[in-house]
Amino acid sequence: MSCSNTRIDRLRACTADLGADAFYVRDQSNLRWLTAFFGVFDDEDAHAMLVAPERAVLHTDSRYDEAFGRAAEGTEIEIDGTRQTHAAFARRVFAGGGSGVIENDASLAIETSIALSEYRALGKAFAEDRVRLIETSGVIVGLREVKDADEVARMKAAQAITDAAFAHIAAFAKPGMTEREVQIELEDFMLRHGAEGLAFSSIVATGANGASPHAIPGETRLEAGQCVVLDFGARAHGYCSDMTRMLFLGEPDERIRRAYETIRAANERVEASLRPGVTGAEMHQLAEDVLAQGGFGKKMGHGLGHGVGIDIHEEPVLAPRNNKPLVSGNVVTVEPGIYLAGDFGMRLEDFGVITHDGFEVFTQSTHEMVII
Repeated sequence: MSCSNTRIDRLRACTADLGADAFYVRDQSNLRWLTAFFGVFDDEDAHAMLVAPERAVLHTDSRYDEAFGRAAEGTEIEIDGTRQTHAAFARRVFAGGGSGVIENDASLAIETSIALSEYRALGKAFAEDRVRLIETSGVIVGLREVKDADEVARMKAAQAITDAAFAHIAAFAKPGMTEREVQIELEDFMLRHGAEGLAFSSIVATGANGASPHAIPGETRLEAGQCVVLDFGARAHGYCSDMTRMLFLGEPDERIRRAYETIRAANERVEASLRPGVTGAEMHQLAEDVLAQGGFGKKMGHGLGHGVGIDIHEEPVLAPRNNKPLVSGNVVTVEPGIYLAGDFGMRLEDFGVITHDGFEVFTQSTHEMVII
């Protein structure tokens, strides 16, 4: 069975648990995951899918018909290129007067992430059929929390590109260069060495700029004695990677060295503790405790980590709000940081997968200080 058929069956089970007769999907990342079609979607919000007990139909238009038709070979997915609105498509396939999968007095589950205008269009399209719309939140996102072997392989391949990019940039970066120059070289390397795109816009932040976790690279020049935050990732085979490493411009002073040793200890303590059954909140608190023991309590400010997959930010999170036990197949980042406003900032980030008895780290770049 193809991975798309398996994923569609999992959604069918959730749909039945909701008491619905079918599920209408519009979120593009969810469609990528459900279909397991990679290299055929682009950024256009041009597709919808109806998953019913006996059918899974993807509605698109003439620009994608041929590519989607090839991608669907060997799967149960039907490609429908009928020139009509998504709402009209859903009504025709779901309750189409004898040709549909459901007749009347039925219910259709929808994602609450759809636009209000589309929600109203669906309501209008189904008004005559007495079809009830059931609003759902996070159903497919929840299914995506547990990665299969194919997804793990894709993320490892994306991370291999990212690791190679760090090795390259560590040899390239020099005092006097601007953050922007380093960013361009970093991103260009990933795109020239197998990345189909970027997981996100790369962060290169030197000196005091590093104290802003989401700093935007600019014209600030790298200077001797500073540390530089590099947070970046490749998108390859439809999946993201994510890592953060530091570059030290000359021998760091004692305070910077102590801060780095502290975030390294926090990172490695958490990674040694990750396994099924622990919660994201517990792992976040463990990192906070290690940072406090090193003299940097309450200097992180953000959650310890997040899920990664088709999107750069997915569930589950390693943060105070997540008291749900982690399970095998969850892919998460571990990224403790220290941020001292007006002075410096640093972060050390890996990502990997929860296994049946621990945590497999995808990131292969060293945790040793990289001094240039």
